[in-house]
Amino acid sequence: MAPRVVRDIDLYERRLRAEGFRLVAGVDEAGRGALAGPLVAAAVILPDGFVVQGLKDSKELTAPQRDRWFERIRAQAVAIAVCRAFPRRIDHRGLHVSNLKLLRQAVDRLEVRPDFVLSDGFRLRTIKLPNLSIKKGDAVCASVAAASVVAKVTRDRIMERYHRRFPEYGFDQHRGYGTAEHRAAIARYGPSPIHRLSFKGLKMYAEEPGRYEALYGAPAGEPAMEVDEA
Repeated sequence: MAPRVVRDIDLYERRLRAEGFRLVAGVDEAGRGALAGPLVAAAVILPDGFVVQGLKDSKELTAPQRDRWFERIRAQAVAIAVCRAFPRRIDHRGLHVSNLKLLRQAVDRLEVRPDFVLSDGFRLRTIKLPNLSIKKGDAVCASVAAASVVAKVTRDRIMERYHRRFPEYGFDQHRGYGTAEHRAAIARYGPSPIHRLSFKGLKMYAEEPGRYEALYGAPAGEPAMEVDEA
């Protein structure tokens, strides 16, 4: 078996700079699959020479590692922009439309105009800049990984603040994602003002609360049942 080739995470950025694209922006989002809380997108332009050793997709970093990278990126980036879409907008426009609009907004709000934009999986067709969508971009592009860290840390801190308002849901633990404990809390207390009512499980709660409670409700200390809602 041939040895696995390990590429430097800033390979795309270095190639683009070699072609004359000096300012390369990466854009990514956090919170697409969550049942509650905002969708957050970030765009980041890293300087040439930024030390990327150890930088990864935010999901592969521990919380303390993300916090350290977040502070480094904020201190050294050429430009950063962060945008948010809250549940009411997501419910009104739909997740995919909201996501693409937010990614474009993050790029547009950069104080320094990039020469090229890299995105993670979603092609940004309407931005008037050279751009490339890369599968698993947050794992293979330094600027996209940096954007994923900024979006993730920003969103996690928002969810920690929401936890102080709605402690019964445990947002400080699951950040709004659909864990068994989160679904059991919805079964017990109903949706909060920051839940995305258009998402599948919450649609079930609105239409058949008894069925939702039977499927997901659980006494304290017992796991809720996991089911296929399709």
